Amino acid sequence: MKIEHGKLIIVILALICVGVIVLTPKVSATSVDDALNEQLSAVLSYHGFTGRVGLSLEQRLGRKIDNQLADLGRLAFHDSLLGLNDDNSCAGCHSAPLGFGDSQSIAIGVENNNIVGPDRAGPRNQRRAPLLLNNVFYPALMWNSRFNSVSGDPFDNSAGFQFPLPEGFSLSALPHLLTAQAFIPPTEKPEMTGFHPSVPGTNDGIRAVVVERLNANAEYRKLFGKSFPEVKSGAPITYEMLAQAIAEFEFTLVFADAPIDKFARGQKNALTNDQKRGALIFFGLGNCLSCHAVSGQSNEMFSDFRQHVAGIPQIAPSVGNVTFDGPGANEDFGLEQVTGNPNDRYAFRTSPLRNLALQPSFFHNGAFTRLEDAVRYHLNAVGSAPSYSPVAAGVAADLQGPPGPMAPVLARIDPSLATPVTLSDDEFRQLVAFLRNGLLDPRANPHELRKLIPARVPSGRPVHVFQ
Repeated sequence: MKIEHGKLIIVILALICVGVIVLTPKVSATSVDDALNEQLSAVLSYHGFTGRVGLSLEQRLGRKIDNQLADLGRLAFHDSLLGLNDDNSCAGCHSAPLGFGDSQSIAIGVENNNIVGPDRAGPRNQRRAPLLLNNVFYPALMWNSRFNSVSGDPFDNSAGFQFPLPEGFSLSALPHLLTAQAFIPPTEKPEMTGFHPSVPGTNDGIRAVVVERLNANAEYRKLFGKSFPEVKSGAPITYEMLAQAIAEFEFTLVFADAPIDKFARGQKNALTNDQKRGALIFFGLGNCLSCHAVSGQSNEMFSDFRQHVAGIPQIAPSVGNVTFDGPGANEDFGLEQVTGNPNDRYAFRTSPLRNLALQPSFFHNGAFTRLEDAVRYHLNAVGSAPSYSPVAAGVAADLQGPPGPMAPVLARIDPSLATPVTLSDDEFRQLVAFLRNGLLDPRANPHELRKLIPARVPSGRPVHVFQ
């Protein structure tokens, strides 16, 4: 009887699983490797995953990256001159060694101690600041997607970029969603603006003060003059120029060449067998793909960029600059804060998973500090919620108070997450191996990323101390 090669592999694997045969190392290793490769390749192809999104940036932009402008943006990103409270920069909540993500479970913005890392101190905001790596491909930004491209494409402004008022659609003429988003952080009181009575009362007024500071600084005028001839000729620096510089820097933070990408492009040994099995669980039994999509508008970022109630424990700081929701002021209503619709309560944007190994905490509020714990909870939120302990989860002491109410959160949990996923110990280990290492671009390591922190900034102000 003649059996086709692919069918033979399936038969062999079935016999191995039930213990009927034990293949010799030469035969078994090759057969198992081939079967895993064929199965995973088929799954990736079915879902349209190419592993090439990281190579598409300049084609999507329609031009080359402007490295001179990007370096100017890198300096401004790390300079507290942009924050009217004079103590925080973009980098205070987006730390280079951590993938330009938060060093905290819940961000600490203004009134900080100039440290970025475990010892950062000060009143907290409401959520964890997400990683910025690869965010050039994100069609929606922030945990409640309050900044988004209506077309579903961050490179396409034809349908407008939607922001909360007072901006609304006023930033839609800008070329990319990140260029538009760069208009916002200096206007956020808990993040960079502060609460001093002298702070202008409008976002445009705040931005006007920021550009006044830039124009009063000779080094910034010289640097902007190199990228904008009109500034060199004597014209003032505008906020749009600053936004273009910061966005250009973020465009350089593409780290999307992980083992899974190399595998999809044909390098079959880029993933270990455990990582391959973990990927198959991710795309299959684990039901992860129901939210962590790779096709279409997800741009292979492992997120559908939609809002879901995932049943995450509610933690709140003992001291903060943001008033939390609910009668106990210990809840975060998520998307409802944007839409005003109670049906959107507790919904948050699906977190993109690339390079998540760089994160010191997980979910929108950093309720877990170990990847294994976060994954285990996520597989059975309904069953795990009653036993959640912020102390056991390892969050900072000021976040270890009694968690907010969970019954109303679980009552709204996304149907795709309501049924527990049961994995064996080996399957769980393999899934974590895929998430931790299979999605990590090896170039995105803390030692290399730390090199992007400038030794000094044009304003002459102290650069944060990055632990």
